[in-house]
Amino acid sequence: MLSYRHAYHAGNHADLLKHLVLSLCLQHMNTKDKPYLVLDTHAGAGQYALDAEQAKKTGEYIDGIARLWNRTDLPAALSDYMKALQTCNGGTKLRRYPGSPWLTAHFARQIDTLRFCELHSTDFALLRREFKEAGRRVKVEQNDGFETMKAALPPLSRRGLVLIDPSYEVKSDYLRVLAAIKDGLKRFATGTYLVWLPFLPTLEARNLPEKLKKLPAEWLYASLTVRGPATQGYGMTGSAMFVINPPWTLKAGLTDSLPWLAKTLAMDEKFAWEVLTSDQAASKATAD
Repeated sequence: MLSYRHAYHAGNHADLLKHLVLSLCLQHMNTKDKPYLVLDTHAGAGQYALDAEQAKKTGEYIDGIARLWNRTDLPAALSDYMKALQTCNGGTKLRRYPGSPWLTAHFARQIDTLRFCELHSTDFALLRREFKEAGRRVKVEQNDGFETMKAALPPLSRRGLVLIDPSYEVKSDYLRVLAAIKDGLKRFATGTYLVWLPFLPTLEARNLPEKLKKLPAEWLYASLTVRGPATQGYGMTGSAMFVINPPWTLKAGLTDSLPWLAKTLAMDEKFAWEVLTSDQAASKATAD
């Protein structure tokens, strides 16, 4: 199924969490001279016009990035991410929202290799146009990102980050995420893997984080909830990022920024946030 278009959801609360985590991880990877690979398995269109029909139809960015745009009290961990958004917009007015490929290209260096996978024909064409002059360091592919992982890992430099961000339109996405991470760890045990998780009232959405936590690797789980469940039980109330082999700086950055972000993006009194690591989970299990 290839009906999903991220243009309807660009700049919402889930994007803010996902892209904050991505930017913090890339900034940490830049602290070492050795080049790295970034593989984005579900890249989307690259960037999105917030005055386009799709964005205006849902208006999700209004309760997302628009709430942050003119704030002057941002936590320090959010500053570089917001500067990147200002660069994308080229001024003081919020017109566009950059997707993960644009942000990756912004934070990564010329020595790093970027691979962006997108199956949707329209979004692939937009993504290819976005990077038509990017040079050899960027490869845009109309491929299945899960399959590309098998060929791309491990990278020659033995440094890399994989962002896995499916739409979860079909239930098999949950199984494929888990299988891809298991296979990725066998091929590239020291890689950093970022998995986006939606908060939806389904068994698959509830079970995937617990299955990921059982994998034999260090992890960090960060969640952002903006509202309580709807009366009829549908809709996304928040999301989480599951990071395998997280940078040691990530926990502090998220602990600093998520309380402010949750309060700022709250749509009712049920807003919440959490940062949990495998070390904390192991300590709790031992204590219990």
